[in-house]
Amino acid sequence: MDRREFLKVAGMGGAAIATGGVSIGLTGEAYAAKEDIGQIKSLKVTVISETSWFNNDIFKKDIMDGGGTMANQYDIAWNQENAGGYAALLEIEQLDGSKKKLLMDTGWSNSWMDYVFKMHGIDQMLKKKEIDTMILTHWHLDHYWGIESTLKHNPNITIYAPNTHYPEDMKLLKGAKFAKAGCSNSIPHKGKLVECDAKKVHKLMPGVAVKMFDVPIILRVRGENVMYFNVKDKGIVTVTGCCHPGVLSLYSFARNNFAKGDDVYGSYGGLHMTLFETWDPKFDDVIKGLKAFKPEKLGCNHCTGWLFAEKAAAAGLPVVKGTDKFRSYKKVSTVAKNNHVFLTNGDTVVF
Repeated sequence: MDRREFLKVAGMGGAAIATGGVSIGLTGEAYAAKEDIGQIKSLKVTVISETSWFNNDIFKKDIMDGGGTMANQYDIAWNQENAGGYAALLEIEQLDGSKKKLLMDTGWSNSWMDYVFKMHGIDQMLKKKEIDTMILTHWHLDHYWGIESTLKHNPNITIYAPNTHYPEDMKLLKGAKFAKAGCSNSIPHKGKLVECDAKKVHKLMPGVAVKMFDVPIILRVRGENVMYFNVKDKGIVTVTGCCHPGVLSLYSFARNNFAKGDDVYGSYGGLHMTLFETWDPKFDDVIKGLKAFKPEKLGCNHCTGWLFAEKAAAAGLPVVKGTDKFRSYKKVSTVAKNNHVFLTNGDTVVF
């Protein structure tokens, strides 16, 4: 596989699907009756870490040297100096004023995740059971392999994860080491594992739901959990790790399956567009599609790509501006810019 084909496969996965407009054939038939998932008062998202790796060229080289985008991620010798991780803190305020904290994803490098968890007090929240539930969006190394950093503080945490896992994923969860890949976990998970399938919407609490989309992803990974929030008087908010199913497909699913799903308020997370900062004309169609849904807040980072976020903002989409907080972290991505189109490390957004 040459460089052009690599970029096409790795960077276009979610966007190619997203350009399908409002079709939801990817996710199966719409439910017979639209579901009422309830409402929340507000959602605050804190970016614990969105820098899954720090240098795109090193990450791409590791993949190519390991056999390409279809290789097993556990069989690749990853450069550990380049490993970071993706994770976010979700703070939900219910209509009665009560609050709930959820952890979304647990990063890649345990040393990096230990560092960012301590910086944001996540370690103490886990120990005190202020966080008792984690949503694993998908089984990719940069979202999952830092699992020890979570389990060391609360091995009994409840985990919602796609049921499309492989034996290696379960082995790591139960405590294992993969020397070649450079990942390990010494603390077995003892809590409840909720395996999400593509046929069910899991309602965590009023106004909060998880839907698994069974889509193919690079590095022999399948399926992604997407979080849906229904914010009172505002509408539907999607929260993703990478958005491999495509953001327009997520909006279409809400429109076809949720009561009040026509009211899209916004999104947070990776939107899987210009992952390696290369443009394809299909991305122009995604921008047009987003405009048609009229979101009011787009919090972009991670695999959205700085290039896509720049063009989306220039096209008039409501991209939420970040800050320079990421520069206080001990490592900074080589593609980071000063234009604040990303919600990057340390930033927050409220829906």
